[in-house]
Amino acid sequence: MNYFSSDFKLGILGGGQLGKMTLAESRKFDIQTYILDPSSEAPCQFGATKFIQGDLMNFETVYSFGKLINLLTIEIENVNLDALDQLEAEGLAVFPSPKTLRLIQNKGVQKDFYVQNDIPTSKFERYKDLENLKLAISNQKSSINFPFVWKSAQFGYDGNGVKIVRTLDDLNKIPNVECIVEEIIAFKKELAVIVVRNISGEIKTYPVVEMEFHPEANQVEYVICPARIEDNIAKKATEIALKVSESFNHVGLLAVEMFLTNDDEILVNEVAPRPHNSGHYSIEASYTSQFENHLRAILNLPLGKTASKVAGIMVNLVGSEGFSGPVIYENIEKIMAIDGVTPHIYGKKETRPFRKMGHITIVNEDMEIARKIAEEVKNSIRVISKI
Repeated sequence: MNYFSSDFKLGILGGGQLGKMTLAESRKFDIQTYILDPSSEAPCQFGATKFIQGDLMNFETVYSFGKLINLLTIEIENVNLDALDQLEAEGLAVFPSPKTLRLIQNKGVQKDFYVQNDIPTSKFERYKDLENLKLAISNQKSSINFPFVWKSAQFGYDGNGVKIVRTLDDLNKIPNVECIVEEIIAFKKELAVIVVRNISGEIKTYPVVEMEFHPEANQVEYVICPARIEDNIAKKATEIALKVSESFNHVGLLAVEMFLTNDDEILVNEVAPRPHNSGHYSIEASYTSQFENHLRAILNLPLGKTASKVAGIMVNLVGSEGFSGPVIYENIEKIMAIDGVTPHIYGKKETRPFRKMGHITIVNEDMEIARKIAEEVKNSIRVISKI
């Protein structure tokens, strides 16, 4: 298959901001892009060769979409895997493979996979539903004590489907779904490493990044590259990320999120087999962005250089509290007057509290200056609404 041909059709399941940024890189390769997404207002609706509205969890919809294209990838894990199995069996190239996605899509299966492959992770327990969790606690059969982290086994994103449970009463505010509970880890930093692997097995890693989270929304506020850690810690984090990548045997990007504990242990939290929030800085700061390298990997092209040209900090742009409705980006012109500041607006028409609406990258030769500018940017711009 000649990827550098106007006949080649790449399909992407999901039409959100990750798809939109992938589309921007796909233009370098002169390939047609097909997008499937359930929303008529998906950010990818204007950038693709063909945009199709449809349910990503519906077998027939995903299967029919797959028959239109030459190669299929994802920008979201919550897709119909039976349809991907069928398409792959009929000869369609699907990356990441449905086999890999089955190990990742359910957080309980994902955690079991770490244990089976000797990958360090926090202590956890799996439950069929909330009622079984309550029963285990009341019968003192759970070895995890309050407070603990509750996670929905499926369909969580951007802090949704994750809660800190401190008391029995907190359990009454949680949906009755399949879940895992995890021991709370005392950690110094949250880190991430993006690993990229092409079909031939060539593999590269991006530098270790540090993530700062919003305490209420459980969302990343800042991604800092390189992470402010010792070289030996960075080496250990990279080695663990490579072990995770090798175990999953994925093709494309794999973002590995980790905790650096107070004892300098590294524990894997979870992974994402696609472009990831922790790699957005790479558009401006790296020699090859994560989005271009994802395309190179799934097209089996030589991987691009993953090193950074300068220090990069990404600030997530989320809906301000108290605002819902048609979006306005207040003070965007003020932050654009600062050297090294680049906004990325995702094209979502409606804002709501903590909804991801865009991100801003700050690049500078000096990390300390970049971090100060990031703070200024965060305090200046507001995502509000007319109403």
